[in-house]
Amino acid sequence: MLRTDASDVGLGAVLLQEYDVGIFPVAYASRKLTHAEQKYAVVERECLAIVWAVAKFCRYLYGRQFVLQTDHRPLMFLDRAKLANARVMRWALELQSFKFRTESIKGSDNVGADYLSRIDRDVLPASYRQS
Repeated sequence: MLRTDASDVGLGAVLLQEYDVGIFPVAYASRKLTHAEQKYAVVERECLAIVWAVAKFCRYLYGRQFVLQTDHRPLMFLDRAKLANARVMRWALELQSFKFRTESIKGSDNVGADYLSRIDRDVLPASYRQS
C-alpha cells in the first residue's frame, strides 16, 4: 500500500504493508518542491507526489499489485480518464507499467504522508536527510 501527499512546499509518501493484525510502515520518504514545482496547480502537485513516490519505491512495487491511496479525489481516475492537463497525462502514462488500484482516503487518515509533505527539512539533522 502506498500513501502520498503534496503540500505547498513538499511531497510525502509512506509505503505500508498490510498483515492480519494491522497495517505497518515499511518506508517513509519526503522531499522539498523546487520553486517551479511550487507553482504547479494542486492536482499537478498531488500527481507529482504519486509519480515520485512510485519511482522512489519502484523496487518494492514493480511487478506487484498494490493499492495507491490519495486524499485528492480528482486523481482517483488517473488510470482511466482522458486528462485535459498535459503534464498530468504524461505522468499517467509513466504509471501504466505499474499494477495498482487507487483508493480515496480522508485527509485525516493520511497522517504520515501529510506530515512528511509539510516537514521543514532544513531543521532536520543531516543524518535524517536523504537525497
